[in-house]
Order: sequence, then C-alpha cells, then structure tokens
Amino acid sequence: MSNATEMILAPEWDDEERMNFMFSDFNENRDVNTTDWDSKMDFWTALIVKACRDRGTVCVSLKELNKTFRRKERSPLGLATVIQSMARCGKIQRESEFAANMDCGWLSWSVGLLLVKPLKWTFSTLLGSSQVSLEESFVVIELVKEKAAELLKVYRSSEFSRCSIISFQELCTLSADVCADESTLCMALLQLQRDKQVTVSLHEGEKIVKFCQAGQDHISQVSDVDMGIYKLQRSQKLLEERVEKLGVEADKCKEEARLLLKEGKKSQALRCLRGRKRVEKRAESLFAKLESIRGILDRIAQSQTDKMVIQAYQAGVSALRLSLKDVTVERAESLVDQIQELCDTQDEVNQAISSVASADEDIDELEEELKSLIAESKPDSISRFPEVPTNVLGPPGGHSLGGSDLLSSLPAVPYSPLDITDEQLEEELNNLKLTDSGFEQEKKTSPARRLEPAQ
Repeated sequence: MSNATEMILAPEWDDEERMNFMFSDFNENRDVNTTDWDSKMDFWTALIVKACRDRGTVCVSLKELNKTFRRKERSPLGLATVIQSMARCGKIQRESEFAANMDCGWLSWSVGLLLVKPLKWTFSTLLGSSQVSLEESFVVIELVKEKAAELLKVYRSSEFSRCSIISFQELCTLSADVCADESTLCMALLQLQRDKQVTVSLHEGEKIVKFCQAGQDHISQVSDVDMGIYKLQRSQKLLEERVEKLGVEADKCKEEARLLLKEGKKSQALRCLRGRKRVEKRAESLFAKLESIRGILDRIAQSQTDKMVIQAYQAGVSALRLSLKDVTVERAESLVDQIQELCDTQDEVNQAISSVASADEDIDELEEELKSLIAESKPDSISRFPEVPTNVLGPPGGHSLGGSDLLSSLPAVPYSPLDITDEQLEEELNNLKLTDSGFEQEKKTSPARRLEPAQ
C-alpha cells in the first residue's frame, strides 16, 4: 500500500489541527467521550476501505497501514484499535480464519496466504485477543464480496462460460483486469466457494476451478463426467494449437521453395515442397482427430440438454399427477351435469322475470306512440280543409246574389286525399248544415226587404 497516499488523501488531510487529533491514540475508555471516539473510528474505518478499493486489493495489514498513512514522519497511533474494532464488527477477518473452513485442496496451493488451523490457533495463543501483529493480514469482507461478484460476472461473459471447469492459470489470465494479484483472486474464489458458486480441487497436480452454471442453485462436486469433458476440451485446445503450428510451418516451406526456385536451386526447392506435403498430411490427420473430439463434445452437450429436458418432463408429470390425484372422469361428468342443470334453472328464472317486465314496457311504449300519432295528426287534418266563411250570403246593401256571384262566394272544393277520420267527416257535415240554414233564412227575409219603400 506504499506510494498510494496521494490516491486516498482525505479532504481534511491538510488540516493540521484535525490531523493531530486523528493521529492521536484512542482513549482506553470510550465512555469518556463517545463523540470523539466514534468520529475518529469512522474516519479511519472509511479510509482503510477506500485505500484497499483504490488499489484493487482485499487484504490489509497493520504494517502496510502504518506505511500508507504516514504523514510528516508520523504514523497514526490508533490503527491497531481500529483493526480490532473492525474485526469485532465483522468488517474484516484474519486470512487464516477466512480460509479455515475450506477444504484441504486450498491448503496445498502454496500461495503464502491460506494458513492451516493449528497456525491460527498459534496466533491466537501468542498474541492474545487484544494484540494485532504487524505482519498479520486481514481480509476486508465488503471488498472480497465485491471482487467475487466481479469475478463471476467476468467468467460468465467470457468464452470459458461454455466450460464448467477451467484451470487456475487460465482463470488468472481471465481475471487480470479484476484481481490485482493472485492473492486477491484466491480470496475472491474463497468467497465464491463459501457462496457455493465454485469448487476448487487438484487433478494430477493441476489446480482446477469448477463454476456453477446458469440455472443451478449451487455447485456440485467435480465428477468423473466433468473430468472427462475437461480432458476432451484440453485435447481439443492442444490439437487446435498443433494444427495452427503445422499450417504456419507448411506456409514457411512453400515460401522457402519459392525463394530457392528464384535462386535456381531447383532440387532444394523440390525438397521443401516435399516437406510441405508431409506437414500438410500431418495437419490433415490432426484435423480429423480434432473434428472427432468436437463431435463428441457436441454430443455430450446435446445429451446434457436432453437430460435437462427429461428432468423437466419428469417434474411436470409428477406435478400433474399430484394435481389430478382426486380427479376422475365420473366426477368431472357429474359436476358438468350439475352445472348445466343449474344454468338451465337460472335461464328459466330469468325468462320468467323478463316476460313481466317486457309486457309493462310494451304497454308504455304503445301509449307513447299513440300520443305522438295524435299530436302529429291534429295540425295536418285542420290544414287540409279551407276556412269556412262566417258572413251571410248577400251583399251588405240588401241585394241578393246572382248565380255566378253565389258560386264565387262558396269555398273552393278541397283536392286533398280523403284520408280523414270519421270524426272529422262528422265535423265537416255539421259545418255544412250550419251554412245551409243561414242561406235559407237569408232567402226568406229577402222579399220583405224588397217590398219596403225606399227612404
């Protein structure tokens, strides 16, 4: 963590008074001034986590912290107390404790990090619970979980995701951008193994890592089938490399033959071409073997897919059998008959209720229609006939009307169609009777008027 101070300086790092307080030791009793004690503890806790995150590591030691946070030839006096407090809160953990519950395969990696349980007990016995060794390394739990998630994401987005097993060296190359060093990768794998996402084992002296595949809840142990697939994949990769090298060698022989032919060395050029033919034959033989391995791997992948489909079928059949446990054809037919009977009864009830309501609705509608017809017929019937005159026949001077005058004074004959009612005809007849009686009276009085002397 040396030479990293510039990356992790706090905003108040240049505040002399503030830094003098932060670099001072903690009080033995927190209750004396809880505010200052907690403020100092929060400051160094956040700064330690930030320093590790900036460097891309997940482990820290007291010696590294003293060197990293050195200011004006001074080191913080309370870092040991901070480490003890973080360990009690579960924010950090000794590497030995972090790896103690892993299987023995981890203990033979010889990376200088994973300590056996007796060594952890020795540390606890010699140092005691209140002391922190300068050299002892601690794992920051928050950061190791972040690295584990990043490592799993990188694996699943790479070409190796098709392979459940990958060698440790290949994983180191794959995770170079995620894990700053091998120790960080080991801690991330330990966390993934705790989360049951990977399992690590040794095979013929080679460290291999098996990842949990998509759709699986937890990782399973490495089986013989897994190892068989892993060997086939390794053979495939080896053959691909050899075929590629032979292709390069054949091209080289052809180029040498062309140069020798330009120099006039025909016999040497012929030997180069013969060597090129031999190389091409070897490449063809290896390529045929490579195709066989690829075919086997494709069949294995297809069989795994078939196995998954069959397992899904079995689960579906079991679920269907349980859901149809108490269901029979006779019971289903009986229920259908009961439902049909109830539906028929309901339809009859609805029909009886709706018949009464529809009868009332029909009467109301007919009455409304009759009223509308009467209202429409009244103005039409009156307008068909001409207005009957009210004055008596004859001129105002007492002279009787002639035949032509009498005809002209009568109303015009209506030409409208005779689609009137009996009541209207009766009313018209009464009007005509009234007109005739007036005319007779005028006729009787007209001779008397003629005998009166003129004034």
